[in-house]
Amino acid sequence: MGGSTDVDAGFQWMIRKSGGGDFVVLRATGTDAYDPWIFNDLGGVDSAATIIIQNRAAASDPFVLDKIRNAEALFIAGGDQADYVEDWKDTPVEDEINQLAARGVPVGGTSAGLAVLGQFIFSAVNGTVDSRTALSNPYNSKVALDRDFLSLPYMSAVITDSHFSARDRMGRLVTFLARIVKDGWAAQAVGVGIDERTALTMEPNGVATVVGEGSVYFLKTAGIPQVCQPKKELTYQGITVNRVGPGNTFDFGTWKAGKGSTTYTLNVNAGVITSTQPGGSIY
Repeated sequence: MGGSTDVDAGFQWMIRKSGGGDFVVLRATGTDAYDPWIFNDLGGVDSAATIIIQNRAAASDPFVLDKIRNAEALFIAGGDQADYVEDWKDTPVEDEINQLAARGVPVGGTSAGLAVLGQFIFSAVNGTVDSRTALSNPYNSKVALDRDFLSLPYMSAVITDSHFSARDRMGRLVTFLARIVKDGWAAQAVGVGIDERTALTMEPNGVATVVGEGSVYFLKTAGIPQVCQPKKELTYQGITVNRVGPGNTFDFGTWKAGKGSTTYTLNVNAGVITSTQPGGSIY
């Protein structure tokens, strides 16, 4: 889910996939405001509970681990993904989430929670970064990347981003992909950028459907970036984008969009993005 107002249809999809069981929300800060909304307003679940895991000690607490282990749907709330990376990575919480996913339990997240669903992560441990800053210096300290927190089906080599077009994040997602390839983390990387008030629901076979108001952008790299160096503007050619709108699908297994999508190419030259779309739009 791409942040801002939550998408009812996304949560309802998770509830259906859970079989109406116990719905658990994880977060590092905030309140239990999701619980009455899920239990009373959306309905159809046995229970709804929020666990706020604020440090690494809590991420090893037997009570916490038992609640996660018995969840029948798990959702990671928004906030600051640096908290999740610093306090949950390489802890038993990580193991329990991965085991849930391996058993077919639906796992989702919004905003910061979305950021940690892929193999690769914009960790935000040095704060957020905008597209202009990232494109002008791919090795700026704010372009902080991490990897191998969660291991979810079809999310290998994927990095995600939220609030996508509203916050003009195409440039930074392209930069993240350039860094992943340049640093040798993957020969080819793919990115998923999700608009606000928009969700992507993925079936066990890897086919995902866009629900909500906006679009989802699927990016795929084409080789090594031409220029990706410290204190130099990024140059990266031939990035393929599929823009998929509400009601349309994308297959993560084949990395192909269904009918109704728009396909175009982005080129970055000295930090400036151009597009093959009519009018040159990158969104």
